[in-house]
Amino acid sequence: MTSPRNVFTTRPELSGDFGMVASTHWLASATGMSVLERGGNAFDAAVAAGFVLQVAEPHLNGPAGEVPILLWSEADQRVSTVCGQGVAPAAATIERFAELGLDMVPGTGPLAATVPGAFGGWMLMLERWGTWSLADVLAPAIHYAEHGVPVLERIAATIESVERLFTDEWTTSAAIWLPDGKVPAPGAKLANPALAATYRRVIAEAEAASSTRTGQLEAARRAWYEGFVAEAVADFCAGTAWLDSSGRKHGGLLTGDDLARWSATVEEPATFDYHGYTVCKTGPWGQGPVFLQQLALLSGFDLDGMGWLGADYVHTVTEAAKLAFADREAWYGDADVPMDDLLSEPYNAARRALITDAASLELRPGAPGGRSPRLPVFPEGAATSVSGVGEPTVSRPVPGEQVVSADGGVRGDTCHLDVVDRHGNMVSATPSGGWLQSSPVIAELGFCLGTRAQMFWLQEGLPASLRPGTRPRTTLSPSFALRDGRPWLAFGTPGGDQQDQWSLNFFLALVHGGVNLQEAIDAPMFHSEHFPSSFFPRGSLPGVVQVEDRLDPAVPAELRRRGHEVESQGSWTLGRLSAVARDGDFLKAAANPRGAQGYAAGR
Repeated sequence: MTSPRNVFTTRPELSGDFGMVASTHWLASATGMSVLERGGNAFDAAVAAGFVLQVAEPHLNGPAGEVPILLWSEADQRVSTVCGQGVAPAAATIERFAELGLDMVPGTGPLAATVPGAFGGWMLMLERWGTWSLADVLAPAIHYAEHGVPVLERIAATIESVERLFTDEWTTSAAIWLPDGKVPAPGAKLANPALAATYRRVIAEAEAASSTRTGQLEAARRAWYEGFVAEAVADFCAGTAWLDSSGRKHGGLLTGDDLARWSATVEEPATFDYHGYTVCKTGPWGQGPVFLQQLALLSGFDLDGMGWLGADYVHTVTEAAKLAFADREAWYGDADVPMDDLLSEPYNAARRALITDAASLELRPGAPGGRSPRLPVFPEGAATSVSGVGEPTVSRPVPGEQVVSADGGVRGDTCHLDVVDRHGNMVSATPSGGWLQSSPVIAELGFCLGTRAQMFWLQEGLPASLRPGTRPRTTLSPSFALRDGRPWLAFGTPGGDQQDQWSLNFFLALVHGGVNLQEAIDAPMFHSEHFPSSFFPRGSLPGVVQVEDRLDPAVPAELRRRGHEVESQGSWTLGRLSAVARDGDFLKAAANPRGAQGYAAGR
C-alpha cells in the first residue's frame, strides 16, 4: 500500500472546530465561511454559496439549472435528500419530438429545458433547516451580479467558442456575455445587472407579501414558479424559436402550468454499507446509486492487498465501474427501479464473477431479480459495443473541458460545494445546468434555461424514456458518508458521467489508501470512458481508460497488456473534488487544485 508520506499535496488539509466550506470557486467558499462567521448554520452558508456559484461560474451553472443536495441535520439526526431536479414539461412527449423530426433531445436550446429546479431546492433547504432570511442569503450573489466577478480563463474560452452563435443567433445572450460587443478578457470584471434585478424583485415581492421568514420564502417560491419569473419563461418558450444543436430552430415546451405544478421534495437517500462506512446517494432518478453498486461489487475484492493505485487495483475498480454503469443504462430513471436487488449480495456475487484479469469491451447489464435488461438503441456512430465486437469511432474530450458542437453550441460542466458547521450540520450539493452556453438568455430575467432533458431517451419503454412530469436521469451526484453510524464526510465533484467514478476513487483512497482529504484529492486520478455518455450526442469509447500521467508508468503499461485502451491525460486534469469532514475533535476540509479555482476555507 502507498504510504501517505509519498503522496504529493498542493496545499494542507484544513483542520479546526468552528466551520468548514469547500467548493469549486473561492468566492463561493469565502461567502459560505462568512455566513458561518456571522452566526448562520451550514444550510444558510450552503444556500448563499450556491447562489454565488451561479454568478462566479456561469458557464457551469445558472439560476434555471438544478441542484440535488444531501445533508445531515444534527437536530433530525439523519441524512436527507433534497431534490431540486425539475421535470419534463407536460407537452414533452416522444411523439412531439418525432413530429419535429428528432430522435434525440437537442443538447442546447429551449426545447431541452426542464422545470428550473435549483431555486426551489435551495429555498426548501433554507426554509426547513436554515435560519437566515431570503434577503440575507441572496445579498452576496446580488452584490457580485451587480458589481462583477473576475472572469475565469474558462469563462472567457467558453464565451469565445460561442461568440458567433451569440452575435448571429442568440442576441439576448450577446447583450450580457459580450460586453461592448467583445469577449471579456480573463481577469476582467463581468457583471449581470439583469440577474441582480431579478433577485431584488423576488426579495421585494416576498417582503411585501409577508413579515415572517417562512412567509417570505413561500412568497419567493410563488414569484419564481407562479409569478413574474414563470410568466417570462412561458412567454419566452412560446414566443420565440432559436437555433439549437439539431441544426434547426425550435421554441420551448415549458409553460406556466409546468412551473406551478412542480415543487422540490425531501426524500430518503439510497445507502450501502462498506467496510464500516455507510455511503448515501440520491435515488436512481439520478446516477447516484451507481456509486453504491460499484461498492457492492468491490466489497468482494481485497483492495488492500492489491495496493492502492497499483495495476490490479485500477483494473478491478475500472471493471466494476463498467458493470455498474451498464446497469445504470438499463435500469435507472424516474421509475420503479429494483435497487434492493441491484445492491443485494447474491446479485453482486454473480456480477463480480464477470470480472477477470482481462479488460471487457462489452456493455453488460445484469438481470436483477430475474428481470430482463433492456438497453436503449444507441445512436449510429456512438461506438457502444453490446456484444464486445467493434472499435470505438466517437472521441470525447476530457470531462470538465468544454465541448463544442457543430453548430457552435457548448456543453458545460458542473459545480460542487460542501459545508460543515460547529453544530455538526453538513451539506453536500452539486448545482449545475442553465449554463450561459445552454440556451439564449431570457432578457428580462438575465439568465437562460437549462438543457437537462437531453438525458431522456426518445424511445418507449425505458426507465429513462421521456415522459411528461418525470425527472431526467441526471448525472448530478452529491455524496455523503457515515462512519460507524455517525456523520463523517460530505464530498463530490463536477464531471458529468465521471462524477461517480472520481468521487468513488476519492472515497476508496480514504478507506484503502490511508491518506487524508487533501492527499486523496491530489492523488493521480483515473476513469473509464466505456459506457454511453448522458449528454448529446450520447457517444462512448469502449475499453478506454483515462489516466493522469502522474500514475506510476508501470500501471498503464500493465493495463494495456490486459486489453485496456489507456489514454494518458495531463498531470492535473481529471476531477474537481471537494470535501468536508467531522473527524474526532476536528472539522476538516480540502479542495481541488485542478483548474486553479477550487478552495476550502475554515477555522
